[in-house]
Amino acid sequence: MTLPDGASAVKSTSAQVLPTEATIPPAPAKVRAGSRRAKRRRTVFYFMAPATLGFLIFFGYPLIATVYYSFTRYDLINPPQWIGFDNYVRMFTSEPLVKTAAYNTLWLVIILTICRVLFSLGVASVISRLKSGVGLVRTLCYLPTLAPPAAATLAFVFVFNPQFGPVNRFLHLVGIDGGLWFNSPVMSKPSLTLLALWGSGELMIIILAALLDVPTEQYEAAELDGAGAVRKFWHVTLPTISPVLLFGVVNSMIYALQFFTQAIVASSASAGTADVAGNSKLIGAPENSTLTYPIWLYVQGFRYFNMGYAAAMAVLLFIVSAGFTWVLVRQLRKSQHQEEGA
Repeated sequence: MTLPDGASAVKSTSAQVLPTEATIPPAPAKVRAGSRRAKRRRTVFYFMAPATLGFLIFFGYPLIATVYYSFTRYDLINPPQWIGFDNYVRMFTSEPLVKTAAYNTLWLVIILTICRVLFSLGVASVISRLKSGVGLVRTLCYLPTLAPPAAATLAFVFVFNPQFGPVNRFLHLVGIDGGLWFNSPVMSKPSLTLLALWGSGELMIIILAALLDVPTEQYEAAELDGAGAVRKFWHVTLPTISPVLLFGVVNSMIYALQFFTQAIVASSASAGTADVAGNSKLIGAPENSTLTYPIWLYVQGFRYFNMGYAAAMAVLLFIVSAGFTWVLVRQLRKSQHQEEGA
């Protein structure tokens, strides 16, 4: 069957005009790569959305609200009144107990941080050299971390009771006169430091993992150079685990800056001023030696209802914590750059 001349002409023309799959040009590679990146970014955003939302609700908003309330007079009942920097001026000029609380907290930051890091490093070094029973010893050292802070503090106050505590009884048997511990303004902060060391198993486990991760080749190379145990520890172990030690220092400093539960429970139990509900009428005993900065912040906010002043104290505590962390991280990076340059 033959088609008319016009129909054959239309057919040939349409065959030449209509493109086929083979003649469609492929999409540019840059466009395809850009669409894949956009898709990946959307996926990452969807997965991060719950965490981001939680961060904004439970950290971002409270932080902004705290900064705002620090410039107001607020008692949780009446609307806040803007007073400018009056809370900060009062904190630095006409509040004597702030200086006492700041001194006690600074004492804990320095002494507790040094003792906690060195104690955890020492215990981890001993455990890393054990040949048998490592799991049992590691578990026993970590168990105090699981104890509730209030219960652990009450147990420590009983153990270090100056009259019938087992520690003073044992010291009396060996001819040593035990101290007053939590009942003495001189020994109260060292007693709190012992309590913190007893519960430092979490940091010990982290440092132990870092010690076990040090390459054995470095120790073997140091032995070939004639290095002893001390030189290997100083020139091999410490430089290798220095980031973990920095984490321990920062963690201990923040822990000391937020020292609250142990101090308030110890002062209440040692002074015998806690009521049936566990609330103490004499915070900071003996003689305000256990009055830390967070405790005085709590007293101002929830006992005296000076929430604006408490917010100013919280802002200052946040700035100090961030400042300490920034200085330590900067010093570590500077020392690492100097070692790489050498």
